[in-house]
Amino acid sequence: MTAVPDHSLLARLDAQPRVRDFISRAVASGRASHAYLFLGAPGSGKLDAAWALAQALLCERAGEDGDASSALAGAACGGCDACVRVARHTHPDVHLLAPESATGYLINQTRGLLEDVALAPIRARGKVYIIDRAEQLRANTANALLKTLEEPPAGVTFILLGTSAEVILPTIVSRCQCVPFRTVSPVRAAEAVERATGTSPERCRIAVSVSGSPARAIEFLKNAERQEARRQMVRAIDSLRHADEADVLSIAKDLMVAINAPLAEVKSTQQAILEQNADYLSRGAMKQLEDRNKRELSARERSGIMEALASARSLLRDVLMRLQGVPAPAMNGDVEDIIDRLCSAATVTGATAALDAVASAERCIARNVTPQLAIEVMLFDIRKALTCP
Repeated sequence: MTAVPDHSLLARLDAQPRVRDFISRAVASGRASHAYLFLGAPGSGKLDAAWALAQALLCERAGEDGDASSALAGAACGGCDACVRVARHTHPDVHLLAPESATGYLINQTRGLLEDVALAPIRARGKVYIIDRAEQLRANTANALLKTLEEPPAGVTFILLGTSAEVILPTIVSRCQCVPFRTVSPVRAAEAVERATGTSPERCRIAVSVSGSPARAIEFLKNAERQEARRQMVRAIDSLRHADEADVLSIAKDLMVAINAPLAEVKSTQQAILEQNADYLSRGAMKQLEDRNKRELSARERSGIMEALASARSLLRDVLMRLQGVPAPAMNGDVEDIIDRLCSAATVTGATAALDAVASAERCIARNVTPQLAIEVMLFDIRKALTCP
């Protein structure tokens, strides 16, 4: 097995050792592909691996004399400016793209991407483009991308993320090196987080249930604001039995404030980068950087909302399992009292309907429904489901 420095993002791919070692060998040998297609089920760690690969490719110390462990392993040092920025998702040369339409990627997104690809890197020696949900690249948007995907400029790497090669355009699949990801069970994921952090098994189970993968669970445990958003969602569901219409609207508003709280640091970092680059970037380049920042904020907000919805789903799943008499430890072991209170008033049918309300909210967010509206509707539906006999 290839040795990986513990402080690199690659080390956090503990639940996907084959992928971790594949990336390490590819970067260490200097044979990294210009286009990858990471394939696997949601929660398998594809996005975590994409950020890890980006960090390894852009690390400022990789290959330096005297830093052989990092260079030979193909892993990032984890401590240079580039590594820190990639780990915080604030590096100006790493671009994360997601569909901006309910029907998939817009042609304007592809055109903007191709224009950006032609520009020189801002800070690093190369650029990385992470394209999430690649199955939503339709023919009209993908065709413009195909030639660049096959022969990108030097130093440009594409990492596409998808669930299965069967649902992605064959012309895209044929231009990428496919990397399969295996499904990781919540138990194994929580064990990986516990080994990496030394945190209690209970907190690790909570982090995995909310964030969806070991690497993101580790970041969740480091972020007090994200943990507070989860606590607010749990308390919100607990309070719905005695809430009137005005209370529900107020609860939804407070939830959105908590969900968006982590964005303040991102905005501050983005502004600092804009000020640093203002003197030597053209007006067009600055506009593209500003647009990228807006897309990043939108993606971060969406991620926070989906994390909050995952918190609701995890709690309601515990309620349903207890109502059904399933002998398994609760994922939300820190709020046993809330689970008991919800079980005392709910039925199996009601808990199932409440989970359906969360799933409906997730679909609404995917279709770009206003987040606060989606959460308000979800809370009203959960209240009805948990209080009706």
